[in-house]
Amino acid sequence: MKTIKSLFGVSLVAVMFACAPEKPVDKEEKDLNKSAVEAITDPTKGIGAVKNVTLNTPLEQDRVKRGLAIYEMKCLSCHKLDETRIVGPGWKDVTKNRKPEWIMNMITNVDVMLEQDPEAQKLLELCLMRMPNQNMSIGDARDVLEFMRQNDGEK
Repeated sequence: MKTIKSLFGVSLVAVMFACAPEKPVDKEEKDLNKSAVEAITDPTKGIGAVKNVTLNTPLEQDRVKRGLAIYEMKCLSCHKLDETRIVGPGWKDVTKNRKPEWIMNMITNVDVMLEQDPEAQKLLELCLMRMPNQNMSIGDARDVLEFMRQNDGEK
């Protein structure tokens, strides 16, 4: 008899919670339910580990040289230094049109960028070819960025 009363009590509590009206959700709770990408991403900076880049003037010539070497080894076959599109878009004025964080995130986090970043998706639609993941470190990406800045006329 005691077991039946306990079972009845548990069932009654379960029915009460199941029939309770939904708790109103305030704006802050809705914001918490956004994906991590939506919650922490500035769309102009892309998606990835690079959140802030400090650019130095004059250009860091050691980085420019390393960036040129990386460009020649990993980027040259798909990207020209002018506006010409081969497989990928040309690099002319890329540092004038994109934030440095976006450029570095595109280099280091290309798969996620192509899947989730609207600007990267537009480039994919334009070029019809996915940029391969070149497994570049953030340091390599920073070197390439410095080379891109020089290519765009910065000193």
